[in-house]
Amino acid sequence: MGTAERQRATADEHETSRRQSGEHHRETEGRGEPEYRRELWVEEPARRRRLPDPVRTAAVRAVIIVALTLIQAMTAFLCALAGSWLSFPMVLGSVASTVVATWGVLDVWVTRQVWNQRNGVVSVPSSTARQLRRERRRARRQARTTARNEERIRRRGGAGQLSHP
Repeated sequence: MGTAERQRATADEHETSRRQSGEHHRETEGRGEPEYRRELWVEEPARRRRLPDPVRTAAVRAVIIVALTLIQAMTAFLCALAGSWLSFPMVLGSVASTVVATWGVLDVWVTRQVWNQRNGVVSVPSSTARQLRRERRRARRQARTTARNEERIRRRGGAGQLSHP
């Protein structure tokens, strides 16, 4: 689906939802057809979930490092074409930057794998991660119930009374 088709589909969906919600519209002159104004900003649901913070941080760092490496490599190439004395140090720096950029990209991959393992993003229904989450939820529920019961006892005057005086 191209951009124009997506925009048309979004506009059609928006127009349909406006008609269903009963929003006000103006009549166009002479034709008697309603004119719907398309809003400037239409909220669309995300297709994919957002990256976790550590992975996003590593990805941003990697993109910046790779961009700087490409700039440095291009500068080294142009210096070599021009026959400048600066080309040799620039080539050495480009080689070092390439190593650092490779490390940055691998860092994104490793960070993502570690995050997935620690936080249990797996699709197997009987995964260990889901079981751990269930146990944590059960423990939190138990703690809330215990706290509620203790609060209820305190409100009643809870000095070990078995009945009202």
